[in-house]
Amino acid sequence: MKLPKIEIKKILYTTDLSESALHAFAYAASLANLYGATITMLHVLSDKPDKELSIVAPYVTESQWAEIKQRNYQKAREALIGKKRDNVAITEVLHTFSDNVKSESDNQPFVTDEILVQRGNPVEQILKTADKRNCDLIVMGSHGHGVIEEALIGSTARRVVRRSQKPVLIVHLP
Repeated sequence: MKLPKIEIKKILYTTDLSESALHAFAYAASLANLYGATITMLHVLSDKPDKELSIVAPYVTESQWAEIKQRNYQKAREALIGKKRDNVAITEVLHTFSDNVKSESDNQPFVTDEILVQRGNPVEQILKTADKRNCDLIVMGSHGHGVIEEALIGSTARRVVRRSQKPVLIVHLP
């Protein structure tokens, strides 16, 4: 059997800004260096109020909670980043992170193609971005939240693996 030649030209690295995602970046950078690929970084801000709402549900309705969050989000946003567009702070953090890693990794150069911060369902945004940007590989960290709830990999990572038409590399913390 003749194996096909694997070419990886574009890697989608997804981050939730956790320690496991940070660890996964080492794999993305190493693979980018090995294959001469570029890296697109993606962070998705979830619109889903799932855990927060379950905590406040006995006290307020879902629509009231959404109003409260929106009022406070606007105040915090104006205080932190003025009237600039959404997600500027996270985008700047990811740019700085990428620059820091590049300057400290002389033996593993890589190119950061794009840094994207999107809002929506993380699984949907990851899959949509991988297709739209024509990525060859998705690299993401995983951190399960309990033996019963998520036995092997996190729920977002598990859903991406199940639904993706692209190869997905899941990296666990050592």
